[in-house]
Amino acid sequence: MNEQLIEQITKMVVEKLQETKGKAENRKSDEAMPVNLFADAPVGQALATEHPDAGPAGAVTFHRTTEHKQPAVPSKVASTGTCHKQDGNKQSDAKETELAELRKKTPARVGVGRAGSRPKTKTWLQFRLDHAAAVDAVYGEVPDELLERLELFQVHSKVADKEEYIRRPDLGRRLSDESKQTVMEKCKKGPTVQIVASNGLSAKAIEENLEDVYLSLEQSLRNLNIDMGTTFYVDKGRVALMDEIGEMLQPDVVVMLIGERPGLVSAESLSAYLCYQPRIGTIEADRMVISNIHKGGIPPVEAGAYLGTVIQKVLKYEASGVSLVNKEG
Repeated sequence: MNEQLIEQITKMVVEKLQETKGKAENRKSDEAMPVNLFADAPVGQALATEHPDAGPAGAVTFHRTTEHKQPAVPSKVASTGTCHKQDGNKQSDAKETELAELRKKTPARVGVGRAGSRPKTKTWLQFRLDHAAAVDAVYGEVPDELLERLELFQVHSKVADKEEYIRRPDLGRRLSDESKQTVMEKCKKGPTVQIVASNGLSAKAIEENLEDVYLSLEQSLRNLNIDMGTTFYVDKGRVALMDEIGEMLQPDVVVMLIGERPGLVSAESLSAYLCYQPRIGTIEADRMVISNIHKGGIPPVEAGAYLGTVIQKVLKYEASGVSLVNKEG
């Protein structure tokens, strides 16, 4: 055998034996020197405790425990979290109380909430119902039975239909030629107060409120010894129609009871416009209005009685609107 080859093999065996011996000595040294840890220190689920037979002083062994110990939360942190929660509850309660107070003061949709990014089903259905009621109020008609019961004759503006009434406010401010003739034939000339009713933008307002307002106003004027003209009803009229009527009949005061533009809160609100000696070209500053007359606003009977006192003041100062305010001082 080649001596060089034998020498190389022998060298490799010796190195291998030395390497194995070194690993064995290191393992024995590790077993003789256990890791020193603080006694009773929690390490995960293991608990380190000193054992009398563990060897050198301070050596510890590990015992598995089934008890899960959560780290203690500092009292300051715990109390702070509780305070934040309590403060949040107080703020939420205060906000809800404030919204409840607002709801008592207005019929508007306040704090109705949402379901995700959309309104709640109940809120949405109520909105659709109110919108439908507003549309019906504009396109509805006043019952003939009501006019007959109040003994009011009916005339028409120059408007042909509802669509034209909405598009052409100017035509609603004038009577048709036939209606002019009817008014001149049936109405008293030169009365102290001329009352006119019109559906305007809400036939429902006339249907629900006209009778109570008119009868109450009539009684109020009678008690105040104020002369009344011949009341009549104008279909599809506008507020400024009182100017032409004032020009034709020459009353001291014209009162127009007309349906208001419906909203999503009420579709049956009535307004009472007053003007002292209205004529063609009268400015809006000379008109007065008592609005929001309906069961959810100013009670109709109360509104009629109050109108009588306002008319008395207008006649006393011979002015209305801004001019009346200036004369009253």
